[in-house]
Amino acid sequence: MWKRLFSIATVAVALAGCGNDSSQGLPQGSEPVSLDPADFTLEIDNPYWPMSPGSEWVYTETDSKGTKEKVVVTVTEETKRIANGIEARVIRDVVSENGKPVEITDDWYAQDKEGNIWYLGEAVANYEDGKLVDRAGSFEAGVDGAQAGIAMPANPEPGLSYRQEYYKGEAEDRAVVITVGEEQVEVPFGHFTGVLMTRDLVPTEPKVQELKFYARGVGPLLSIHTDGAGGRAALVSHRPGK
Repeated sequence: MWKRLFSIATVAVALAGCGNDSSQGLPQGSEPVSLDPADFTLEIDNPYWPMSPGSEWVYTETDSKGTKEKVVVTVTEETKRIANGIEARVIRDVVSENGKPVEITDDWYAQDKEGNIWYLGEAVANYEDGKLVDRAGSFEAGVDGAQAGIAMPANPEPGLSYRQEYYKGEAEDRAVVITVGEEQVEVPFGHFTGVLMTRDLVPTEPKVQELKFYARGVGPLLSIHTDGAGGRAALVSHRPGK
């Protein structure tokens, strides 16, 4: 199944590179966005990534060096008022190796009235041998030129492109929708059809490319690096929230 999935994905990426991208008015590069806090809600119900408090996703992840890690993503009851004035939901992402934390991140998300999920920054804590070593990678939209990006568009369609995050030289990820409802994915958590596939790009690292797959009502299922560096993360379990 994995071999077949990778083959389909590779073909899709090649085709996507030949198409015309659309934006639906979503941010693309470094341009600033003017966001009205009144247009946002903490109730994140986008069907491709519903984030109600109490939701949890557990992944097994293999990095480019072959190291196996466990990733637990939890939607908390906590909120944070971002510098740009938006009240965001705190999503905690804990990466561990052999039972010891490697990285603990609080990601900040909110949904606009159209149904787009916005990514508003993160507070990162990096660990070595179970001890905090630094907070590299942290940024907040509205601080030091950092800009909000799109985590999941309200109306994904093939060719739709968007910025995921922007903090110059640190976080400049972008994405494009490859297919909607055409893929099948099998992960430890189960077999899914009608899956959404996106391709993530990092302009500062042109060779880095990652395919991501999302199921309606569940969220992220699988990510695969296609740049030769290896690395993948697959969903092992999921618990919906309230």
